[in-house]
This record gives sequence, C-alpha cells and structure tokens, in this order.
Amino acid sequence: MVELPPGPKIPRLLQTYNWIFRPIPFMRECAKAYGDAFTIRMIGLPPMVFFSDPAAIKQVFTGDPEHLRAGQAQKRIFKPLVGPNSILLLDGARHQRERKLLLPPFHGERLRLYGDIMCEMADRSIDAWPVGMSFPIHPRLQNITLDAILRIVFGVHDAALLSRLRTLLIRWMNFNWGPLTFWKRVTQLRRIDRLLYHEIARRKESKQEERNDIVAMLVAARYDDGRPMSNEEIRDELMTVLVAGHETAATSMAWVIHHLLQNPNVLATAQAEVASVSGNGPHTSKLTAEQIGELRYLDAVIKETARLNPVVPIVVRHLETDMCIGDYELPAGSVATPCIYLTHRRPELWSEPELFNPARFVGRRVDPYRFFPFGGGVRHCLGAALASYEMKIVLARVLTRVTLRPDPRHPVRVVRRGITFAPSGGVPVIRRGE
Repeated sequence: MVELPPGPKIPRLLQTYNWIFRPIPFMRECAKAYGDAFTIRMIGLPPMVFFSDPAAIKQVFTGDPEHLRAGQAQKRIFKPLVGPNSILLLDGARHQRERKLLLPPFHGERLRLYGDIMCEMADRSIDAWPVGMSFPIHPRLQNITLDAILRIVFGVHDAALLSRLRTLLIRWMNFNWGPLTFWKRVTQLRRIDRLLYHEIARRKESKQEERNDIVAMLVAARYDDGRPMSNEEIRDELMTVLVAGHETAATSMAWVIHHLLQNPNVLATAQAEVASVSGNGPHTSKLTAEQIGELRYLDAVIKETARLNPVVPIVVRHLETDMCIGDYELPAGSVATPCIYLTHRRPELWSEPELFNPARFVGRRVDPYRFFPFGGGVRHCLGAALASYEMKIVLARVLTRVTLRPDPRHPVRVVRRGITFAPSGGVPVIRRGE
C-alpha cells in the first residue's frame, strides 16, 4: 500500500518555520519521535521523507535516476541562483551529457594547475590578517575561495574583469530578503550576466593562445554529436561553479578551524603533520600535489568536521513513480530525503557520535551510505575533489603560517546561511603575534 511515514502533526506553516529557523532541533525531535523515516510537510513543497538508515539511503543512491530525479527536486531553490541549464537542475540523459563535459576541469592533472593559485590566494589573505585582535575568519576564507575560483574560471588575463565580477558576486550573494533587496539582486544579476556573456562571446570570436581556465574549456567543449554548448548553457554552468565553488568550501574550512581550536591535541597533531610534509615557517615551499596526498591526518580532520557539521544537511530526490524505500511504498511526487546530519550522528554507526575524533577516519574507507557529505550515486558532487584539494592547501598554509586562538567571548553555534549550515559569528579568532 502506498503510504508516507508518520511525521509531525503541526500545521505546514509551523513545520516550515521549524525547518527554516530551528532545523537541527526539528530534525532531532522528529527522529526521536518517529525513528529512521519521517515525513515533513512544508508550504509550497511536496512531502519530504527523511531517511537516516544506510540501507534506505543506498536504495536512493543506487536507484534508477530516471525515477529519482535530483534536478527536479532542486529547481525551486537553485533555478533563481544558477539558471535552468545548470547541471544541478538536469536529470536523465541530459545530466549525464553535461556531467561528462564538466568533469575534466575538476579532476586529475587540472587540480595540479590550480594548486599554485589556491596557495597564492591563501598567502595574500593571511598577510592581511590582524594580530592581537578578534576577527571572524569565515569571511576571510570566503575571500580566498572566491578569488581562487574566479582565477580558475577566468584565468589571470583580465584583472579588471575579475575585480568587477568579484564585487558584483559578493553584493549579489550577501543579501537579505525584502522587495527592495529583490530588485537590487535582479539588477546585480543582470550586470553579472552582461559580464559573463561578453566574456563568452569574446572567447568564441577571438583566436587566443591555448588557455587552461574553465571558460576556455567550456567554449571548446563538444557534446558527443559535435555540438558546442550554447551561450546560455555556458553561462548557467559558470554561475554554478562560481556560486557552489567557493561558498561550501569556505564554510567547511571555517568549521574545521573551529574544531581545531576547540581540540588542542588534534590541532598539534595536524600542525606536526603539515610541518613534517612541508617544513615549518612562513617561507616554506608550496605543497606539491604529492605532498597534499600525504596529509592523511588533515584529511581525517576535514572528514570528521564534515561528519559533525555537514554544510548541507540533506540530499533530495523527486520520485517520478511509486517506489519502495525502506519499509515504505512512497507515492510519486514525494521527495526522498537522505539526511546527512542525522545519519552522521547515529550512535550504532559512530561510537560517541557527538565527540570530535578524526582518528575514526585515519586509514579507513567509510561506507558511502553512512558518510556522504558530498551526496551520492550518480549525483555525487562534481567539485568534491577540487574542494578537498583546496581545503588541504589553504588549511596547510594557515597551520604553517599563523597561530590562532578562539575568542572566548563569542561561542560558536550552528546558524542557517541560505541552504547551508554555517558557524555563528564567522568563527571569531585571535591571531597571536609571531
């Protein structure tokens, strides 16, 4: 029999309020009351069925993507941000074609080319960090990742273009809701579009030397039938990379630094590892790709942070047909929602789940259905390798170059920042004099 799992009986308006303003207590309360699967009903959305049992999550990630559509489930949130041609919103054969075109810039040898850019941006930012006074580190990390992704996307050939885009993107992404703000955002988005379309047209018309930036790669890319990407397709994928390619990495690093400063033994171990791989001091050589691969404890710190504080708490799949998941035959039109946050804290999967313990990831492969901060299946985040690479490079520079301590006047808690779970106050820290 087709049925939805039980869920809170409060009105949709209150469920919507809870999900927006107190999502973590709300998820915990629902899990305590209803168990491994529960249904949340919000205004303007189909029923969302949350799962935290790895067996059910495996069914979602390995199911037929024609029947479990991620793009369809994400359109309401992401279409205004990135446009209708974004890989985030595509399903089926079109998603597979687009993913094949976009994969090369984010893997393999391309990562080596980006390493120097990431290191340069990190050092430039660190040079300007104040000494002896409290400052929020999250915005500094956002500046690093935004500057790096702009250089990776557009190259280093037009400083004026990068500066204009940087200013517009910051203004566009840092917004508050309201009618006046809405029209300002529309105006800013039109200005961003003009710059992007102008750059795409310029690349198509000119015959420049071979370039390694992402714009050049997308302009040169061809589908299997020989067709190039349209200007609109390139624009939407560029917006996807610019928006998704810096915000989540910066937020993840802010959480990593918070946990390191709260756990001095972990911090000391991570610092010792970085020093042993690269040497210690502000003028040490930049890490090579091989050395980045040797930072196994730092990698475990990043993963443990993602376990405790996933930046995005859920994964969504729109059901195109009735489907059995777990113990329920879910109806078409509902949304299967593997819950990263709840799965990562199940005590039968993780001993002492509330404890920050990177050792649980050292030298171990983890089941992708119990640990999935980058999603799973055919929709596993395309930029996961790039984000992990960047985080190791930037965090290694921070651990090598500065000594930080937390600002005790500002305890950190989880706050919602758009669709992400970010640390409150931007993680206030104090840089000690070296």
